[in-house]
Amino acid sequence: MALAPGLTEAGHPPTRIDTTARVGIEKGSGGFRIPSIELHTEAEVPGLDAAPFEKLAESAKSNCPVSRALAGTEIRLEAKLV
Repeated sequence: MALAPGLTEAGHPPTRIDTTARVGIEKGSGGFRIPSIELHTEAEVPGLDAAPFEKLAESAKSNCPVSRALAGTEIRLEAKLV
């Protein structure tokens, strides 16, 4: 998820971003599949409030090439300013 470029373009360059992903894997009759991915992002962004940050984070998730490639997989995002 490319969050830093969007924040910087919006005039709020981050000082730190930490993102982790938890990938769910299930075995079914047709083999293994990835039904869901949970992204947890924490960022330090001076001068930015939570609402615009969450909007920019959601946009980064939606426009991410990996998110688009995995369109059949539910991808949830928890984004938090610290």
